[in-house]
Amino acid sequence: MTDATHLDAQTAGTASNTRPLFFIADLHLSDAIPHTVAAFEHFIGVTANDADSVFILGDLFEFWVGDDVLDEAVDHERARFARRMTKLMHTLSERGIALYVMHGNRDFLLGRRFMKEAGALPLPDPFVMTAFGTRIVVAHGDALCTADPAYQRFRRFSRNPLAQRLFLSLPLKVRLSIAEKMRSKSEHARTLPISVSVPAAAKYDVTPEAVARLFASSGTHTMIHGHTHRPARHREPGGTRWVMPDWELDHGEPRGGYLRIDADGIRALPLA
Repeated sequence: MTDATHLDAQTAGTASNTRPLFFIADLHLSDAIPHTVAAFEHFIGVTANDADSVFILGDLFEFWVGDDVLDEAVDHERARFARRMTKLMHTLSERGIALYVMHGNRDFLLGRRFMKEAGALPLPDPFVMTAFGTRIVVAHGDALCTADPAYQRFRRFSRNPLAQRLFLSLPLKVRLSIAEKMRSKSEHARTLPISVSVPAAAKYDVTPEAVARLFASSGTHTMIHGHTHRPARHREPGGTRWVMPDWELDHGEPRGGYLRIDADGIRALPLA
C-alpha cells in the first residue's frame, strides 16, 4: 500500500486546502468515439480549470500498446490520436494543475515516456491518499473482481515485467492487431452467460470479500474505484465505496461524469 506522501516527493491530494480534486475513469478513448473524445477535451480544457489535481483511475484509453506510438515518425491513425490526447493532457501542467494517472486493465502499458509527455505522475494501484482531512483508498477496481479467476490470472500475467517486455518487442503493427482482437473478444465474452451459479453480471463486479480486504489493509473507510461501469455510492461494512461512471457518448444513452472532492465532501457530478 502506497501513501500519498511518498509519490515523487509530492503529496497527491493535499497540495491545496481550497481547490477541489477531480476523479475520472473508464473513458476508453479511441478515435472511434469522437463525441466521447470531445467531452474529454472539454473536461481537460474547461471543467478541470477549477481543480487542484485531476486523477485518472484507469482505462483512459481503450488500449495502449506501447509508448512508441508517441513517435512522430509513426504514421498511423491510432498513433496520431495517442499523440493528440497526450499533448492535450500536458496542458494541465502548463496551467498548474497536477495530473495523476493509474493503469487500468486496458492501458496497463502506459509507460514513463507517456507520463512525461502528458505531464503526469503514475499512481500505484491501490493508492492511499489524504484529501481534505479524509484518508481515501483509490483503485482501478479490476483487482476487486475476484469472482473471475481467469481474469485475475491474466491480470497477474499482464503486469509481469518480463511479459510486458516480450510484448513490447513485437513490431508496433503486430501489437495493434493483437490489441484489437483481444478487445473484440473481451467485449463478446461479456455478453455470454457464465454459469447457473455465477451470473454474468456478478462475475464482472467486485466481491464483498475483496472490498473488505482493501478497506482493512488500507486502514481507510472511504474507497473510490471504477472498472465495473456501475456508478453508485455503496454503504459497505468497512465504509463508503464510490464507483465512478464510464464515459460513453457515441452509442446508446449518453453517460459519464466525475467525482469532486472539496471541503464539502465527495460529490458525483455530471459532465458539463
